[in-house]
Order: sequence, then C-alpha cells, then structure tokens
Amino acid sequence: MNTSIQLKLEQAHSALSASNWSLLVQCLQQLIPGKKREQGNINTAPEATQLLDFAIAVLLAGDFQQRWDVAKLIPRLGTSAIAPLVEILEDDDEELCWFAARTLGEFDHPQAIAALVELIKTTHHEELQAIAATALGQIGSNAVTVLTELLDDENTRLLAVRSLAYIRRSETIAPLLSIISDPQANIRAVAIEALSSFHDPRIAPVLLNALDDIAAPVRREAVLGLGFRTDLCAELDLTARILPKLYDFNLDVCHAAAIALGRLGTDPAVIGLNQVLQSPHTPESLQIEILRALGRIESNLALDHLSSFLEQSPSVAVCQEIITVLGQVEQPNNQVKAANILINMLHLQHPATETGRIRGVIALSLGYLGQLQAIEPLIQLLADSERVVKLHAIAALKQLAPEIAYKQLQQIATSDVAPELKQGVAIALSEWLN
Repeated sequence: MNTSIQLKLEQAHSALSASNWSLLVQCLQQLIPGKKREQGNINTAPEATQLLDFAIAVLLAGDFQQRWDVAKLIPRLGTSAIAPLVEILEDDDEELCWFAARTLGEFDHPQAIAALVELIKTTHHEELQAIAATALGQIGSNAVTVLTELLDDENTRLLAVRSLAYIRRSETIAPLLSIISDPQANIRAVAIEALSSFHDPRIAPVLLNALDDIAAPVRREAVLGLGFRTDLCAELDLTARILPKLYDFNLDVCHAAAIALGRLGTDPAVIGLNQVLQSPHTPESLQIEILRALGRIESNLALDHLSSFLEQSPSVAVCQEIITVLGQVEQPNNQVKAANILINMLHLQHPATETGRIRGVIALSLGYLGQLQAIEPLIQLLADSERVVKLHAIAALKQLAPEIAYKQLQQIATSDVAPELKQGVAIALSEWLN
C-alpha cells in the first residue's frame, strides 16, 4: 500500500475515534478518487470497506454540512454503498433519511430503485417522499418501469405519478397518458402538469380536453400548460380557448388564464384581459395578475390599457402594480411610452401620488426605464416631504444618467430655487459618491 495512503487512513481512524467529523471528511476527500473507485489508488476490498465505514459514520453522526460533503463522496465507492444507505432509510432521523434517499438517486441499480419506491410508499413525511421521487427522477429510465407498475395499485398510484412527474423524460409520456382519466382529481392534475412539459403531438388534445375538467386543479394545470404552447397558438386558436377561463368560477383558474394569455401575447388576449380588468366585479388579486400579464405582453395596445386603467384611479395596491409593471418594460420604444405614463402621473398629480410609497415606486421605475426625460421630474422629487422618496429619486438618477444628473444637481445647488428642493439637492450631492 502507498505510504501516504496508509498515513491518511491512520489519520482517518484517529479522527473517527475522536469523533472529529470535519477532519474525517477531509481525509475521505483525499482518499476517495474523483470518479469511480476502480480508477483511483485505493482499489482493494478491505480499504474500500474501510472508506465506506468512515463515510457512513460521518453520515450518521455529522452535522448538516458534514453530511452534505460526505454524501457527495459515497457514490464514488460503488454499489457496495447501497445496502448501508437502504438500512439508514429505516432510521427515525428525518434529515439522515433525506441524505440517504438523495444519495441513492446516484445509483442506477434495482436495489436503489426498490428502496426509494418503498420509501415513497411507506413514509408519512412529505419531504422524504419528495426527495425519493426526485432521486428516482435522477435515476431516470430504469425507474420508469417500476413506477409504471405502481400505477396499477390505487394505493400507490398518486405517489407513482408524482415520481413519474419528476423524471421529465419521454418514456414517462405513455404511463402518464394512461391515467389522465383517473377518478382522483389530484392524480389527473399531476399527470396534466407533467405532460405539459413535453411537446409531443399526443399531448395538446389532452390539455384542451382538460380545460373542461370538473376539477379546478386539473383545469388550472391545463391552462398553464397551454400557455407555454405559443407554437400552437394560431393552429389551435389557443387564445380563444383560454379566454373563457378568465371567467371560471374558481379564482385560481382565472389567475392561471391571465398568466397563460400573457405568455401567448396576442392582441385578442390583450383585449380579453382588458375586458375583465375593467369589470367592477373582478377581484383585486385577479386585476393584479391581469396587469402583470399585460406588462409581460408589452405591446402598444397593452400599454394603452394600462394607462387607461390608471386614469380610473384604482386602489393604491393596483396603482403600485401598474407602476411596477411599467418599470419592467424592456423594448426601447415602449420604454419611452412607459416613462411618459409615469411622468404624467406626477405632473397631473394622480390621486395615488398622494401616497409616498407610490411616489417612491414611480421614482424607482423611472430609474429602471432609463429615459432622459425623467431626469427633471426625478429632481423635483428631491423636494419631497418624505425622506424615502428622496432616496429613491437619488437612486433612480444614479441609475438613469449619473453624469448628466450630477451636473444638473450642481447647477441647481447654486441657483435660486425653493428651499425644499435646495435641501433635497444637497442631500443628493452628499449621497452621490456613496
């Protein structure tokens, strides 16, 4: 045996005896090869067994970071690590079981797959079920066969479909399609959500059919899934199919419809979203989701509707959302328009601007938009009675055009202006280099 390896093994033994888990991890990091054990210097069975014993000891007794570090080393020791990891799954320590399950996901081996499936079936801890499902997803194709068999048993079907949903490989499409008419709504919903991630010709008709499912969670997943299919928008007239869901009796489905229409981004989507936005019966939470959708679309028509809705003086929360959405506009031509809408709010003293929070959000949004016409109104905000508004205006000026703004501030500092503005400019100049 290599002398340096022998010394390191002796050091590892000492660390184990002293329960010095950090040192033991360091020894293992030097002793365990970077990839497969067979490719390293330590290749005899006794030494491999020693290293596995050391690693499992850290896993059993170490803190979270030590467990995290050693868990990355264990798969390098080969399939001999599976049995002790499976044994750990029976422990009462939930964190320990979490690490064991996560590590088993590194082994594409029947024993590891069986153990993870058994954990899903028996544990009452949702986090353990989730990590086991994720681990099976990491294993991938070989786990699909086992999970598909579990779909036949109504007692394991939900857990099996959740596990299949984590895998996200084309092999899962067929078993997922087999349960889209399951009596349990939660199973249908999980299957629809998972299928939505695939651009397979069999799936779009399934999603369209699920739009009218009796269960709201299923409708919601179908709406969200179709929102990602911009490639099929014209062919399947997705805008027209999703618009009615803005009026669904379930508010979550309405929210999903707004999100989906925002992704599709068509003019009919904008018109339909605005109609619901203007309705006096639309809940504020849905109004906000629609505003975000219009902001995501970012067309001239969408911005016109946002500006028009501002004129109706909606609630402060809704006004704040519109201002935030306008500040996130990315297309240069539309940034000019968005900035002008916000500047007009200040010039026309929109009722919402009576609130300092709104003035501050306007300042920040103008800074993000980067339009030079905003420099003057931002400087005027330095005279604001609320310090936080002044600070937001300073931050916006720095972001927008620091050199131009600084020169204007210096000029104003020596000019005859209102005391409030002069004081604000002085604060800005003092803060400028911070």
